[in-house]
Amino acid sequence: MKFYIATDHAGIDLKDYTVELLQQKGHEVVDLGPFSKDRVDYPDYAHKVAMSVLEDASAQGVLICGSGIGMSIAANRHIGIRAALCHDAYTASVARGHNDANILCFGERIVGKGVAESIIDAWLAGSFEGGRHCGRVEKIEIN
Repeated sequence: MKFYIATDHAGIDLKDYTVELLQQKGHEVVDLGPFSKDRVDYPDYAHKVAMSVLEDASAQGVLICGSGIGMSIAANRHIGIRAALCHDAYTASVARGHNDANILCFGERIVGKGVAESIIDAWLAGSFEGGRHCGRVEKIEIN
């Protein structure tokens, strides 16, 4: 699977770890930055990942900031994006299975490397269950 990933200055260390982890698991990762801990604005990077996922529908996204909240809010402004803020393996599994989430968000100040790995493993193992969830996911998109 292909992943687009980005962060802000508060998530650089966990982003670098996540890039390596996904690559070790055999996935292609496109790192959209930033590449230093200099202060940046998280919406700029959330929009980069969201637009990349929309243009490459077979890909997934990962967004990291201090809490993950800002990234998820900004990414969800894009029609067709379902960015899920996940704090553990269960929320990642449900986000994929019930919500057909296409961008995973978490916060470096909230989860450590071990929890991040369990979140990623659950995300990778999950897939949209369809069925009763289809109509609900369709109702998310309002214009």
